[in-house]
Amino acid sequence: MFCHSKHGYYGSRDFRSDDWRRKRREDDAERRARRRAAAELGFHTHFFWYVAVNAFLAALSLMTFSLWFLWPLLCWGFWVFAHYTAVFGRRLFRQRYFEPAVEREIRREKAVMTSEKQASIDELSSTIAHEIRNPIAAAKSLVQQMGEDPTSPENVEYGKVALDELERVERSISHLLKYAKEEDYNLARINLATVVDSALTQMHAKLDEARVGVARNYISGPTITADAEKLRQVFANVLDNAIDALAPVAEGRRIELYIENGRPDYATVRVVDNGAGIPPDKIGRIFNPFFTTKEKGTGLGMAISKKIVEAHEGAIEVASEVGRGTEFTIRLPLPGKA
Repeated sequence: MFCHSKHGYYGSRDFRSDDWRRKRREDDAERRARRRAAAELGFHTHFFWYVAVNAFLAALSLMTFSLWFLWPLLCWGFWVFAHYTAVFGRRLFRQRYFEPAVEREIRREKAVMTSEKQASIDELSSTIAHEIRNPIAAAKSLVQQMGEDPTSPENVEYGKVALDELERVERSISHLLKYAKEEDYNLARINLATVVDSALTQMHAKLDEARVGVARNYISGPTITADAEKLRQVFANVLDNAIDALAPVAEGRRIELYIENGRPDYATVRVVDNGAGIPPDKIGRIFNPFFTTKEKGTGLGMAISKKIVEAHEGAIEVASEVGRGTEFTIRLPLPGKA
């Protein structure tokens, strides 16, 4: 059993721990320093033999009163200069031109990322305020009405509605905390088909109630390293969305499940429904926190699913066409490919 947090993986997979990463960086730095020292030693050795050999040739030439050694001296000197440029010139070029350009690009990217992050935080804050303020305002108004006429027979209905609104706030806050929390991941070798089947079992009652047929287009699935409970939550969320999308369909409601292992590095799970589909102006926001088309939805189910999949170094995508259904694709890395 392995555990994962925002700081890395713990347990028997300590090769991903902070200590391992720090040791690896130190080892890489030491290897680079050794290569650099070897290159510089190589140049100095080359230069020493260049001077020594040419000094010997110069002595012979003086004894024979000939300057024939100048041609090999010039040719060899060219290669000594090339060697010097390769060993020392590259560092000078990198420090003077390459690194400043990289630093400028990094600063620019950081500025863009900071701006985008701030915009995202502003949008999320506005959405959270809206999601919490509206039901609280409704509950407050209902309680005020109850206080104005304590004996009114409508107070029971007012009280129920006020409780529903407060439960909505509680549900939104609970989902928000779950979305924001950096949870530990209990990683183990699991069969992907078993996890998908457990999500089907969880949604069995709702599938029956909505009269939705399910086709399992797989016999077994690949073994991956993942948190089975977290992935079950992802597939349950996707199935829940598919069931709700099938509500407008009068008959023949159907969900197709596929598990594919054709790629060398990823296993793929596809969930396809023949529901109403997602309009083009909404499909790009499907994974945004608090975006929902459901009357009582919190809009965090798919955002949490995306976070879980990405924590497994995978990806989740959606494709949809209005009136022709929706397809969710979840890709998860195979062992040794993450």
